[in-house]
Amino acid sequence: MTPVQPSLDGVAARPPSTDRLFFALLPDAAAIARIEKLVRDLQSDFGLKGKPLGAKRFHVTLHVVGTFARFPQELADASVSVAQAVTAMPSFKLGFDRVGSFSRKARNMPLVLLGEDGLVSVKTLQQALDRAMAQIGLGHGGREHYTPHLTLLYDDRHVAARPIEPITWTAHEFVLVRSLIGQSRHEVLARLPLGG
Repeated sequence: MTPVQPSLDGVAARPPSTDRLFFALLPDAAAIARIEKLVRDLQSDFGLKGKPLGAKRFHVTLHVVGTFARFPQELADASVSVAQAVTAMPSFKLGFDRVGSFSRKARNMPLVLLGEDGLVSVKTLQQALDRAMAQIGLGHGGREHYTPHLTLLYDDRHVAARPIEPITWTAHEFVLVRSLIGQSRHEVLARLPLGG
């Protein structure tokens, strides 16, 4: 267990978070190339200054396991074991047909890919995964307000939602990702093939 650090006012402070674990879908090489071109075009069209997440960090989050002060190996192993239950779902095609800012915060708004019909199977997989993770206390039994999206970059300028030429790929697997907080780095810890 990570020791608790004392704070300046004498109250115990939580140690800083170093790791986040989440399940995700990753775009294939062709989709990444299309995404990178779209980002360049949007930066040019709207004068966006935010740095793109980049090919190694583009993903569609399915389920966040949690954020931790040190890497939780046992929890990572248990999460992969439980997630095996949903790998019987067949591979599926997914597609994004819109881009826009995900919020109206004053600063640092995520610019994301969005869609509707092309993301039905993503929602099905997310709900199944959420129910499976609930068995070990890390799910909600199926969230009602899940919006599949892929973050491109963060920027202070708001971009109103607009259609794009669809960006699609076939999901043959989902992965467990370790995000090293503050390092802009993702590590794939496990690959879970779909279709049995």
